[in-house]
Amino acid sequence: MAEQQQHQAEQQCGGDDEVLEVECALDMPAAVQRQDSLYRDASRAGGGSHHGQERWGKTLRLAFQCVGVLYGDIGTSPLYVYSSTFTAGVRHTDDLLGVLSLIIYSFILFTMVKYVYIALRANDDGDGGTFALYSLISRHAKVSLVPNQQAEDELHILEQMEQDDPKSFSRRRGLATLQLGSPAAQRAQRVKELLETSRPVRISLFLLTILATAMVISDACLTPAISVLSAVGGLKEKAPHLTTDQIVWITVAILVALFAVQRFGTDKVGYFFAPVVILWLLLIGGVGVYNLVKHDIGVLRAFNPKYIADYFRRNKKDAWVSLGGILLCFTGTEALFADLGYFSIRSIQLSFGFGLVPSVLLAYAGQAAFLRKYPEEVANTFYRSTPTALFWPTFVLAIAASIIGSQAMISCAFATISHSQALGCFPRVKILHTSKQYQGQLYIPEVNFLLGFAACVVTVAFKTTVVIGEAHGICVVLVMLITTLLLTVVMLLVWKVNAWWVALFFTVFMASESVYLSSVLYKFLHGGYIPVAMSAVLVAVMVVWHYVHVKRYKYELERTVSPDKVRELLDGRELRKVPGVGLFYTDLVQGIPPVFPHLIEKIPSIHAVLLFVSVKHLPVPHVDMSERFLFRQVEPKEHKLYRCVARYGYRDPLEEAKDFVANLVERLQYYIRDVNLYGVDVDAKAGKVSYPSSRCDSMARSSTRAATTMMQMYSASYKESLALGRARSSSATGRMMQLGMNPSGSYTERQDGRGRSIYAEEMMTPAESFSELAYYPSGRYAASSQQLFQAAKMSLEEMAKIEEEQRYIEREMEKGVVYIMGENEVVARPHSSLLKKVIVNYVYAFLRKNCRQGDKVLSIPRSHLLKVGMSYEI
Repeated sequence: MAEQQQHQAEQQCGGDDEVLEVECALDMPAAVQRQDSLYRDASRAGGGSHHGQERWGKTLRLAFQCVGVLYGDIGTSPLYVYSSTFTAGVRHTDDLLGVLSLIIYSFILFTMVKYVYIALRANDDGDGGTFALYSLISRHAKVSLVPNQQAEDELHILEQMEQDDPKSFSRRRGLATLQLGSPAAQRAQRVKELLETSRPVRISLFLLTILATAMVISDACLTPAISVLSAVGGLKEKAPHLTTDQIVWITVAILVALFAVQRFGTDKVGYFFAPVVILWLLLIGGVGVYNLVKHDIGVLRAFNPKYIADYFRRNKKDAWVSLGGILLCFTGTEALFADLGYFSIRSIQLSFGFGLVPSVLLAYAGQAAFLRKYPEEVANTFYRSTPTALFWPTFVLAIAASIIGSQAMISCAFATISHSQALGCFPRVKILHTSKQYQGQLYIPEVNFLLGFAACVVTVAFKTTVVIGEAHGICVVLVMLITTLLLTVVMLLVWKVNAWWVALFFTVFMASESVYLSSVLYKFLHGGYIPVAMSAVLVAVMVVWHYVHVKRYKYELERTVSPDKVRELLDGRELRKVPGVGLFYTDLVQGIPPVFPHLIEKIPSIHAVLLFVSVKHLPVPHVDMSERFLFRQVEPKEHKLYRCVARYGYRDPLEEAKDFVANLVERLQYYIRDVNLYGVDVDAKAGKVSYPSSRCDSMARSSTRAATTMMQMYSASYKESLALGRARSSSATGRMMQLGMNPSGSYTERQDGRGRSIYAEEMMTPAESFSELAYYPSGRYAASSQQLFQAAKMSLEEMAKIEEEQRYIEREMEKGVVYIMGENEVVARPHSSLLKKVIVNYVYAFLRKNCRQGDKVLSIPRSHLLKVGMSYEI
């Protein structure tokens, strides 16, 4: 019978050969060595595109917010670019044409071409920034230093392709089939092999990523300082008696107010700031037109790039040094990319092209026209070129826009730290999600305080924008260089772009950004050391935290408790049963942690229902709720022990403990239902797991499973739970089944009482999607009348057993929940090197003691918390 069903499925799914070839191109093995079935499934998630095809109404709302949150920094650059470039004054009026030409083409090349039209496409399922690029790369190659990836993870690529654009998925997979042997595909395979086999390359990639992250965080305290200080400095035009110290303390007061309002969230801040920035852009654009018409419209000749060559030929070394001031015209570009999780690609491109570009370029051109006539006013170009009647409105808007300009980098820092913490690269801090409508909008109280304090210290210490501007430039250029390197890897590995285009991109941007970097490094001792020192501290913190995180994980992985040892512990005579549900939290996904037998030895008791819970963050932005929880039952079954993995994306908020437990128990009941219905061997005895490389084979099994599930018509309570389950099931899982793909990627087989083979997958929730196959009214998934007749013969006693087991879980749940956490002390081995002892015993211990503990991050009530102490020698 199984052969007949497989033959029927082969006739139905003959058109899926292209998908098989795509899988082969992705180097998916037909069989992989089993390590742990729950571990394998925990490494994947369907998820969905965070942004998708949004409606124009939402796009316009986000575009409106973009203006208020993203463009303040770039939009306020005209306040100080010319004064920072001509620090020694304007030597020749034609130099203004050369500088203006450099500003125009640098702005277009880096801000528009690189970030808005290239980098935004390299988003990680709707999220941007250097860490998002690293996550995107890690989803296509095993570059993670934590041993939590394996071959099945690559199936996520096909899932994402289908979810992002279902209508064109068939066309794209056909094109992919034609390109399997193309040079681009072969080149991508070679890059993948290099990344996976070379540990120095993986470490270098990781270090570059966290260096860019540290630079972004450092820039988040420099941007407010230089922006607000330059705007407040305009007061001297109308109040020359003000001293430098008074200007500085006015700036500090504004900075304190700025960081204080961050707790209200980006959503509210964006709507409040957007009208101000729009007025600011209209004002500087209008003043630019005024200066062009009044003073010298001929500066528009600067669109001819020959003036750049003339400028360097005339000034030589001084022209090269002045690049450190010119690059300030595109500061804030990284925020466009890193804050993509707050907004969307289309909203950023819309507001950028129709709002920012014309206003800013007109402002620079107008100031150049003014300086052609009054070159001696270069030290305070912005306010001197503004008409007298507009001074006070301009000053007020400049203050407001400078405050807003700081918002972009502050938001960027929050998003970057949240991402790095989720991937185990940053100490635990409290992350608040400030908007229910837009999930990417965050607020981190501890980080907000430290950034505000650092910004005030920098302002008081250096007092002028010249030194702060030089420090600001190093952050900008280094982040841009690292972004160029990561984008090059994405082009080769993910996009599979023609080699000539990749070479052109790398050559143009790496060469031009290196020239700018050399210019700012020339003034390293004048202020460039500030961000380098700050970033060095941040990099050290992140490296130490991640290093010990990896070592601790490997320690637990090497000491997982064997099934025989678990059985021995549970069958002990002295072991007592405690009513209620116990949640045993552990970082380990691959098995039972070593702290469990330590607990049993000290306290010989166990809860009536015990779950080993692992909260795992995947390198994807979001995991759908229906795919969040995965379960396996631990033998012997009568002790009601389960392993559970709760999977989150790096932008998913952690629920409150009460909501978490409610969702977990509900999904556990689905698992109990499905594991009994489908007769799954919980931890398959086979040494290998068959990988679903054959769609036809998958369809044959799916057809058989569809017939089996029709027995639910004979149980009213089961029908109710199924209705709820189907309502909660994600469309992503359903689409996977339509492609012939299964969520777990492995199969088991058993014989029923009549000797008939029943195929079932290693179950993971939501398994109700399997049952849905029987409900298709027509098509290749429709159950035949013979299959329905066979399903009807199945016994109702099994249904009663399932319901009783589910009620047992509910009763124990009502008796109370206890949260058990391992309070593991990590120390270096006695014979370790002195450096390792300092890092582990002192630096890491200090960081762990002074950051948020796991129970606070998970919002666990202290009255229900039990901590188990144990020492790990790594």
